Order: sequence, then C-alpha cells, then structure tokens
Amino acid sequence: MRHPDSKVYAAYEHLRPPGRDPLQMLARARADWQRRAGPRADLWVFGYASLIWRPDFDYSERHATRVHGWHRALAMWSRVNRGTPEQPGLVFALLLGGSCQGMAYRVPSRDAEAVFDTLWAREMPSGVYDARWLPCATPHGPIEALAFTLSRRSPSFTGALAPEQYRHIFRHASGRYGSTLDYARQTHDSLRAHGVSDRRLAALLALADEQEPAA
Repeated sequence: MRHPDSKVYAAYEHLRPPGRDPLQMLARARADWQRRAGPRADLWVFGYASLIWRPDFDYSERHATRVHGWHRALAMWSRVNRGTPEQPGLVFALLLGGSCQGMAYRVPSRDAEAVFDTLWAREMPSGVYDARWLPCATPHGPIEALAFTLSRRSPSFTGALAPEQYRHIFRHASGRYGSTLDYARQTHDSLRAHGVSDRRLAALLALADEQEPAA
C-alpha cells in the first residue's frame, strides 16, 4: 500500500537514484524495527541537525546523547529544500567516522507508525539516506535509535569543498524551505542551546562573514 502522501515522493522522483524507492525503504525500516524492538516497543529517533530544532513529531521524552562511529557533516547536496538544480545548497548528513552529539527522542509505540510516515515524508522523499539503528545512551540504559546516514558513494555526497565554495553556497543557495545559511545557523544555535559545541560547523559559518574573492 502506498503512503497517503505519495505526491511528496513524486515531487522528488527526478532526484532519486535508481533502485532507491523510498516507500520500499520505509517498509524495510518498519519491519527491521519490529524485528529488533518487538510490536509493542517504543521507537527511538536520533536527531543531529534540523530534527533538534524542528522535530515535527510528538515524543514522550528526549535526551542529549552521542553516537559513535558517525559524525555530523554539512556534506549533502540539496537541490530542492535548501537550493535549486542551478544553485545546489547543502544539508547535514551523518558520515562514517568519529562521533556525533545530538538528541534521542522516545516515541510511544502507539504513535510509532505515524511518526515513521512523518519522518519519511520529510527526510526520505528522494531515498537519499540510509536508515540505520545506532546505539546510544539514555537514562534508561543503551537503546538503538533510528538515524539517517549518508554513504560517501551517494551522488548527493559533496566530497571535500573548498572554503570559497562554502562562501558562495552560503550567499546564494536557497530553496523551498529557505537558505542553506539559515539552516546551518539554526542548527548551530540549537546545538549551542543544548550545550553542544560543533567546531567544524562554527568554522564553516565563519566563512559566511568573509569577503568573497573578486572574480
């Protein structure tokens, strides 16, 4: 059965890599959650960027936490939400290596199916991320949280960008939900409000205030 908001997915179809049907990926993630946690278990979600300052779903509790083996990086092209095909913007992803501080959200089991739908329509309309269950600590003990990661083999991975590329993107890239710069600043401010220091992100944002070299 197709997701009731299938128009959301249709709008991103031109960006979808072959073989990455988001609705099939949603079905697999749901089945994996049921296998791991059981039919009456709560759902945990790991937020590392905009899910911290705009989760868009109800939760019963949240906790600051850290996942190991993955790090937050402003390293994914955005051609709709924070940019355009002519001027791509950037959004965050979890890449292999290091660690990442973020927030773990607990979703009661009765709401989990609806939250899966909400998350997929928001994060996965193009099927770009790989959904993974990442271990992290909570006051209740260790749990596995749903997180959205990115492969370096993905065509949406930017690779290494030069400082002047970041400056140009921060000044010119804007899409359906606003500019790359506003998105990066909101994430930085939200992390700081939760006591999280992201020095990589702070250094990137400092580039936005530098003068762009003359052509």
